Amino acid sequence: MSSVPSADDLLVLLAVARTGRFTTAADDLGVNHTTISRRIASLEKSLGGRVLAKAAGGWELTELGRQSLAAAERVEQAVQGLVADPAGGDHLKGVVRLSATDGFSAYIAAPAGALLRRRHPDVSVEIVAVTRLASQQRSGLDIEIVVGKPQVHRAEAMWLADYTLGLYASRSYLAERDEPRTVHDLADHTLVYFVDSMLQVDELDLARRLTLSMRESVTSTNVFVHVEATRAAAGIGLLPAFMADRHDDLVRVLPGKVEAQLGYWLVTRPEVLRRPEVAAVVGALRETVDANRVSLGGGAARRSGRPR
Repeated sequence: MSSVPSADDLLVLLAVARTGRFTTAADDLGVNHTTISRRIASLEKSLGGRVLAKAAGGWELTELGRQSLAAAERVEQAVQGLVADPAGGDHLKGVVRLSATDGFSAYIAAPAGALLRRRHPDVSVEIVAVTRLASQQRSGLDIEIVVGKPQVHRAEAMWLADYTLGLYASRSYLAERDEPRTVHDLADHTLVYFVDSMLQVDELDLARRLTLSMRESVTSTNVFVHVEATRAAAGIGLLPAFMADRHDDLVRVLPGKVEAQLGYWLVTRPEVLRRPEVAAVVGALRETVDANRVSLGGGAARRSGRPR
């Protein structure tokens, strides 16, 4: 027979729902893994059914769990109301964890985090730099930024912006070699790009097909390595324009002829997005993206020609 669930048990469910893992929820709540398991078992006993189901890489809410989540969020709001800002303002606090590609992490997520901190000093942002597909289990993450429209389960995917990949060469490289004037000329040059065998993102792999005639030179899983190898004249780099255009020693090669438009997408769970601090981070990310939309689209990437 079901009984009234404990408010503490509901808050534990809320933590697990947001992270997908018992261990991460335990860290967030300052308890141990055993306590999380015991609280979930207690909640399931009081409700008379399962609230979580095991899935690859973590836990997912059952239908009963999703129904219970709404009650858990109301409990959280009530508790937070007891410690509300005495001045009546919105006082946000907590930790928001996000993952994003290297370039996005440095030039969008980091400034967005700084913007958020100025507005909400008690909210901290943890950024994990990684280039991969969206996870089916967002364990330990509140927000993911991925390249290309993701296929996700029980999550929301929101387009943020498109960005341009183009070919770049250093001025020193072009001073020693004939600058390619046609796509056919690229066969005489080497490419700086991702390690082909370790590339997990289809859109980035499709972009490589623009340069199939080029042999690989220096390759890396990190786009900052691509930029620096290109600046060091290791070859011609297939680089994000918003990163390459920051360097006066790099020149755009074949602008308008060889380039790819890729999209940044934000992925998060609906229950996570309802957290005010997460919504604030999403807002800061959107604001920072809007401020950089021209550079993301390659608006400054129209320089070409042999150095004089």
